[in-house]
Amino acid sequence: MLFIAMFMLLSAGISYLSGMDSAFYPLLLSSLLTALLGAFPLIFVGKREQITNKEGFCIVVGAWLVACVVSMFPYLIWGGEFSLVNAWFESVSGLTTTGSTILNDVEALPRGLQFWRMSSTWIGGMGVVMFALVVLPSMGRSKMMLSNVELSTMAKDNYRYRSQIIVQILLVVYVGLTVLSTVLLKMAGMNWFDALCHAMSACATSGFSTKNASIAYFNSPAIDTILIFAMATAGVHFGLIYATVTGKRSNIFRSEVTCWYFGMLLAGGVLIAVSLFAADIYPTLTASFRYAMFQFVSVVTTTGFATADSNTWTSFAVILLIFGSIVCACAGSTAGGIKVNRLVLAGKMMRTRLRQQQHPNAIIRIRLDGVIQENEALHAVMIFIVTYLMFILAGTVFGTMLGVDLTTSFTGAVASMGNVGPGFGEVGSMDNFSAMPAAFKVSNSLLMLLGRLEIFGLIQIFFIKWWR
Repeated sequence: MLFIAMFMLLSAGISYLSGMDSAFYPLLLSSLLTALLGAFPLIFVGKREQITNKEGFCIVVGAWLVACVVSMFPYLIWGGEFSLVNAWFESVSGLTTTGSTILNDVEALPRGLQFWRMSSTWIGGMGVVMFALVVLPSMGRSKMMLSNVELSTMAKDNYRYRSQIIVQILLVVYVGLTVLSTVLLKMAGMNWFDALCHAMSACATSGFSTKNASIAYFNSPAIDTILIFAMATAGVHFGLIYATVTGKRSNIFRSEVTCWYFGMLLAGGVLIAVSLFAADIYPTLTASFRYAMFQFVSVVTTTGFATADSNTWTSFAVILLIFGSIVCACAGSTAGGIKVNRLVLAGKMMRTRLRQQQHPNAIIRIRLDGVIQENEALHAVMIFIVTYLMFILAGTVFGTMLGVDLTTSFTGAVASMGNVGPGFGEVGSMDNFSAMPAAFKVSNSLLMLLGRLEIFGLIQIFFIKWWR
């Protein structure tokens, strides 16, 4: 909370430098309130050397929920389009790095509040990395049904993360990628403010933009290319990126998962490009590939930036984009979704099942990145995938009960659960959630939290009294 308060104060400073716009006092007051709330336990709650599993878990989940609440303060105090439900939706969307919005006119926001939106999503991205590198491995297989597949299978040699290494990963990879992207975007034609905001959004795989038309506003192949690089990189396990940069043996080029990930990005982009060119939506194959690649990388990495209205694309392209929105990028990144790791393991499990039917007495072990996967870990993967799809179904059914059309309900649930942002129908890449019923916004914000905290991370809070 103190970290959030610091960024609120920084946003107030941006507001002050912009001529003390209308967001200055809301941001300053929000910073003070959040700092007081954060300082209270720091002062009055005694430190402990050891904390239990329950306490640690409650701290993590509680921190996410409280962060969503305090991040509403600037929106509520400023007013405008931000009702209570809208402020909650925007806050959750930012911190979970979903990037969906209720704003009809983003450009009408004062610069300080625009920077706060980007700060909230950048903070959320950092929280996601911490969650993936620190919390998930400590959750325990039997209690949390999450298994160490999130990390141990991603890197060989049992790459372990100490506190010192985690700080280095955040500084070198997350902050470094943000700085590099900012400089490149400035060189490509953006002003410094837009460059920084879009770099923060891309590295957090959020998709918040300072423009109503998102990246389409700039209409620049150079900007599209830089953002494709930033988004695709942010979708890789951050530990592997760090290992690659520092010359470790367990790097991106030796990872089976990242090979599947980049292969999926390239194949999806090419197939969509051919579909768009064949349907005569774009005049040249080059233009088709530019737009197809950007949109596909954007949804797979759960960033949600847009350079075109994908509602007008072919059915084949839409299906591939929905598939990308469900699978998404790699574990250990800022992306949401089922993750490529689980998809690869699910494919290997199906292949193993077929081989065992042919050779009933054979003992076949499943490996990922050279690491043998235990049956308990494989079981957890399938449970996660089934539960994930069930929540998408529940979100779809609830949306249709509220009178929302099927396409909007389904793709809205997919986009929220995967922290992708845009769906199709009324919540397409060039639209937003402003016209949706309040109950639909609330349900989708809950899906965002479920997807962000890996489903069982959030559900488990309701069953703590049964923990043993």
